[in-house]
Amino acid sequence: MTLKNVKNWHKGLSAVYALGVWTMIVSYGYYRYTGRLDDLPSQIEEESPDKTNPKNVFHQTAHTKTIIIYKNDFVPYTTRIYNFVQSFIGGPGSGDS
Repeated sequence: MTLKNVKNWHKGLSAVYALGVWTMIVSYGYYRYTGRLDDLPSQIEEESPDKTNPKNVFHQTAHTKTIIIYKNDFVPYTTRIYNFVQSFIGGPGSGDS
């Protein structure tokens, strides 16, 4: 590329950048002026499940809040696979008497 081509690319990309910035500024002003920006819903507080229940696991970080609620008859997949394999082998925990 020659120096003239670089200058043309710089001017073109500067114009695209300026167009994008002005579009954002004008959009913000328009929504602020018409009052549509104030109509956005506020953050809704949700009721959290019972924290004293041992089946509920809560994990909260700075950006996320996770609540895991286990069923009363929950069996982990590892236990299910282990019991399935043991049923073929016939070892302890197979359920066969």
